Amino acid sequence: MSSFKLGVEVVGAHDLVAKDGKGLSNPFVELHFDDQRFRTTTKENDLNPVWNESFYFNISDPNNLIKLPLETCVYSHNKANNTKTCLGKLRLTGTSFVPYSDAVVMHYPLEKRTIFSHAKGELGLKVFLTDDPSIKLSNPLPAMESFLDTDVGSGYAQTPNFPSSLPKEKTDKRHTFHHLPNANHSQQKQNFTPMPPQQQMNYGVHEMKSEPQAAKVVHMFSGSSSHSQPSDYALKETSPFLGGGRIIGGRVIRGDRPTSTYDLVEQMRYLFVRVVKARDLPSKDLTGSLDPYVEVKVGNYKGITKHYERNQNPEWNQVFAFARETMQSTVLEVVLKDKDLVKDDFVGIVRFDLHEVPMRVPPDSPLAPEWYRLQDKKGEKKKGELMLAVWYGTQADETFPDAWHSDAFAPGDSTSVASAYIRSKVYHSPRLWYVRVNVIEAQDLVPSDKNRFPDVYVKVQIGNQILKTKTVQPRNLNPIWNEEFMFVTSEPFEDHLIFSVEDRVGSNKDETMGKAVVPFNSVEKRADDRVVRTRWYNLEKSLSDAMDGDRAKKDKFHSRLHVCVCLDGGYHVLDESTQYSSDLRPTAKQLWKSSIGVLELGILNADRLQPMKTKDGKGTSDTYCVAKYGHKWVRTRTIVNSLNPKYNEQYTWEVYDPATVLTVGVFDNCQIGDSNGNKDIKIGKVRIRISTLETGRVYTHSYPLLVLHPSGVKKMGELHLAIRFSSTSMLSMMFQYSRPLLPKMHYKRPLSVIQQDMLRYQAVNIVAARLGRAEPPLRREVIEYMSDANAHLWSMRRSKANFLRLTSVFSGLFEVGKWFGEVCKWKNPMTTVLVHFLFVMLVCFPELILSTVFLYMFLIGVWKYRYRPRYPPHMDTSLSCADAVSPDELDEEFESFPASRSSDLVRMRYDRLRS
Repeated sequence: MSSFKLGVEVVGAHDLVAKDGKGLSNPFVELHFDDQRFRTTTKENDLNPVWNESFYFNISDPNNLIKLPLETCVYSHNKANNTKTCLGKLRLTGTSFVPYSDAVVMHYPLEKRTIFSHAKGELGLKVFLTDDPSIKLSNPLPAMESFLDTDVGSGYAQTPNFPSSLPKEKTDKRHTFHHLPNANHSQQKQNFTPMPPQQQMNYGVHEMKSEPQAAKVVHMFSGSSSHSQPSDYALKETSPFLGGGRIIGGRVIRGDRPTSTYDLVEQMRYLFVRVVKARDLPSKDLTGSLDPYVEVKVGNYKGITKHYERNQNPEWNQVFAFARETMQSTVLEVVLKDKDLVKDDFVGIVRFDLHEVPMRVPPDSPLAPEWYRLQDKKGEKKKGELMLAVWYGTQADETFPDAWHSDAFAPGDSTSVASAYIRSKVYHSPRLWYVRVNVIEAQDLVPSDKNRFPDVYVKVQIGNQILKTKTVQPRNLNPIWNEEFMFVTSEPFEDHLIFSVEDRVGSNKDETMGKAVVPFNSVEKRADDRVVRTRWYNLEKSLSDAMDGDRAKKDKFHSRLHVCVCLDGGYHVLDESTQYSSDLRPTAKQLWKSSIGVLELGILNADRLQPMKTKDGKGTSDTYCVAKYGHKWVRTRTIVNSLNPKYNEQYTWEVYDPATVLTVGVFDNCQIGDSNGNKDIKIGKVRIRISTLETGRVYTHSYPLLVLHPSGVKKMGELHLAIRFSSTSMLSMMFQYSRPLLPKMHYKRPLSVIQQDMLRYQAVNIVAARLGRAEPPLRREVIEYMSDANAHLWSMRRSKANFLRLTSVFSGLFEVGKWFGEVCKWKNPMTTVLVHFLFVMLVCFPELILSTVFLYMFLIGVWKYRYRPRYPPHMDTSLSCADAVSPDELDEEFESFPASRSSDLVRMRYDRLRS
């Protein structure tokens, strides 16, 4: 028998439903787990009872723990007729149980037992796992008399089968309860010896000392993951204290602390120091000049402004933010120094007592800076003044994003040249357009060799995108192609559309017969499939002549090219995988609908990250998070030298379609210090589908960062997020579900799969190039990873996963066919008779067919509603076949292109694919 036990401490309840007709109840709690049932004592005439009683359940099979729920019911005992009435119930999944060291008291809202019941209030429980063999048995509780279970709302009564209601002589099946005789055993560990289930089972019940719990994150596994998936890979629900209060079961429990604008993150206190400017500074060099800079120091942390050469009245206007939880000093020192080649000279100092610093909470206006006289090291006044502002604030302060942060540098470090790479920023993707180009024909071409007919083709180019028509050999120097191409471009239009008519004179030799340049500001835009007029463009010999608009007026004769070009705004330019798109709106703004809601994301922290680099002989990471939804990208600040970084940054997006996905990635910053052009290392990412979120509910979960490596699935850590979707119009959101996923043009003039992959690749390149020009840049490897740039690549694992998905989709039809076969073979005569009766009834009354079908579908929906998923889905290693992939298949998936393996191995893989 397993030595693992489940401990449940029933602390108390409050605000229960009154059931005795006098505004009171006689509550007690029943606990059900793994075919074991216990109950607490009854608290008479109390709507806010306190029990502080503990129970221990034996776990028959620890490997099956994820399937075992803990069911808790609060009843009221009616002494008059010896019945019990349900006041509310609670069901915890087996994945929500944590070790005793991580468990705290949780107050769970009570749910209705049936649809007609009434329930309110909360029940305080502490649920934990233990394998401590020193838990002792205690004295038994007297057996209680049996009574009926009556639920007033549901209108039914049943005789309970909990142990205390059984006859006293049947001791072989009775559960005996134990109670401590006095409170001095409250901190003693009791011995627990489980017996076989067919014998009498004794479980300890002892008093628990009630203490105020510290505000901490409580991990609760969700039951939405696959049963075959390791519990360490499952989604975990948490109950953190955030700016708006504590989150329990998706609801915000308001506390005594004031609410904050940033209500989805923990409030972090910072000491802000604004160094504005200085005046009348003394000269230090022999030349009478001064190269001033300011050093702001709190304990071991210091920040440094830039220095100015030969300036006695400098202006910096720079803000420093020191995390209050890491400050180890009560004095702030602002030191003015003179930059020198050998040793910087001390100019003056201003000291602040941190106990006297004021607190500022937005929307208060910014604190007005003041002039402070410089002092020497002994505290005597000196020449020169510094304008400073010092205050306490939170991450809601408007100076927070651009401030220098102490948690971005190790103690003793100061501002570095890479400080721009560590700040939080918001980026916006450029507006992308599809360019449809139809090359029709050319006229009056002039070949260089008059003795041969040219082999002519047209090369069309936009930036790095180049496509070519087929080669034709016209007899009259007027070739016809009539070929259509699609390109991607972005606003503002910086590239031009370039046509180049080429003559293939040899196997590897082409001669240019003419060029034409089309600026995009002259190209017609359309939002539907209406006909666009064609145009003739004169061909010039060189690109510079083609760019010269006055050149065409000087020459009387030109070769000409007939084309049709338009900017197609009726499409959505796909820069992500279709199944993971964060925006599905068309490019043309006149086709946009109003938003249906607001998505709020709080990036709280990461836990137990894998070290990505080594510093001073220790493994560490310098991590930041990137979130993408729609056109908006956000990047948190970088937290250095931490495997458990705390970000606590909140961002907001408008939602236009519920069938979209929010993507959050974690990366290691390799641009700090001597980067040498290293790429940022991807750690993992999380996807949340908006359609799986209940409107108004706060989802606080810890997401495992699962990555597929050449050695298999690896957990890189956990990312703690808080998410809330608020719908502004339920009617608009329901209407959105009735519309097609993509804009109308994707169905009227669909693009081929090859075209979509090619255009998506070009779109990602354009977005990466544009955001790479920001300061600080969002690097290409980050954008490609967030956009799944390599999602189109084939692998045996993905093929297996897709095949299994198809079989699961059609499994319902197979089950129906199997059931119909059993009906035909009279395997269950009663079912066959009922089916024949229903068939005859529908033949006689055909008007009942539709109503019967709809009634059946409605009943199935009502039945399955209770089993609906309550948490956002996460990566399932079984569904993606990541847990059962063979080493050879992994090697094939991570193989470079072109292949680096032997030809025999590649041939074997192709043979396996064909088979």
